[in-house]
Amino acid sequence: MSMLGTRFFRRGLYSLMLSLTMAAGNALAAELAPFKEQAADGHLVRQMRQGGFVLYMRHGTTDTTKPDRVPSVDLDDCSTQRPLTPDGRKLAAAVGAFIHAARIPVGEVFSSPLCRAKESATAAFGKTFIVVPMLMYSSNMTDEQKVPVVAETRRLLSSPVKVGTNRLLVAHAPNLMDVMGLFPKPEGSVIVIRPLGDGRLEYLASIPPDAWPGLIDAAR
Repeated sequence: MSMLGTRFFRRGLYSLMLSLTMAAGNALAAELAPFKEQAADGHLVRQMRQGGFVLYMRHGTTDTTKPDRVPSVDLDDCSTQRPLTPDGRKLAAAVGAFIHAARIPVGEVFSSPLCRAKESATAAFGKTFIVVPMLMYSSNMTDEQKVPVVAETRRLLSSPVKVGTNRLLVAHAPNLMDVMGLFPKPEGSVIVIRPLGDGRLEYLASIPPDAWPGLIDAAR
């Protein structure tokens, strides 16, 4: 190769390496960037009235002075689990009432097997819900243990929903963080997802409990 050819080769190699380094840096920055939440509006509420969405509800307020028993809880013994507070039950019931008042149709309701999620589902939507073991609280799990939990959560979030109804999941903040990088706050928040099938989903908005009255008014 001539000296001129060698110079151009080195220049091209340097440019390629620089591009790859910048791309890696951009990917890392995107990975580290905080999740940008969106507020719901009246238009989205009117869309949800037509069905086809997934609503992911974080359970009601809990008593953080009584943590889950580590390394494992007894699913048949609520005393081994972080419990809802009395206000947490009222909050879950209020969120269910707000969803009803907003005229958002709810079809299938799925719940984590932990007591705080099941009690939230009962307070918000009555006793007609399906307990899904793989919606189990993932924070205390190893990466390997999380794999089927993340897979099932993603399946429920991404699978198509019948027109005229919406799927609702009552579960935990760390699980959604594992799936899409969003840790919903505060407790009782509802995350609105558009399911796209084949494991794909689109985040649309977050609805904290105190936002519902304004949303209901905006959707009239």
